[in-house]
Amino acid sequence: MSGKVDIELAVNGEAVFEAVEPRTLLSDFLRDTLGLTGTHVGCEHGICGACTVRVNGSTARSCLMFAVQANGATIETVEGLGSVAKLHRIQEAFRKHHALQCGFCTSGFLMTVRDLLESHPLKTDDDIRDGLSGNICRCTGYDHIVKAVRELADERDGVAS
Repeated sequence: MSGKVDIELAVNGEAVFEAVEPRTLLSDFLRDTLGLTGTHVGCEHGICGACTVRVNGSTARSCLMFAVQANGATIETVEGLGSVAKLHRIQEAFRKHHALQCGFCTSGFLMTVRDLLESHPLKTDDDIRDGLSGNICRCTGYDHIVKAVRELADERDGVAS
């Protein structure tokens, strides 16, 4: 007996059928089984935000979720945002504003920002900082990240720059 559980989910628009050990974390499943290494594992306690993905349209810490819990879900990882040839608008803004340095935290920030832009008003920079507070970056000091998100929020809201 293998002890594996069959799961079926959609990852970045592709149907996935796999048998997984019940203890397999979603982050490990994405990275090790599917080869989607853009989802980073930092703290393994859900604090740093590097493993943030979207599950059924809402952000989730993939290091705190078992793959079997995602059975039937729609998962979006950073690989689903864009490509080198065609960056997503959020990726373009991060690039323009130098909102990354080492890049380890970037995928989690990108997924968080996507959620923030879809569901939060972000009227002030403090709103942006509050929305990003669940993600940790040890390199940037957050100013460039906030500038990138401010541009995106203003663009979304039709505010002239």
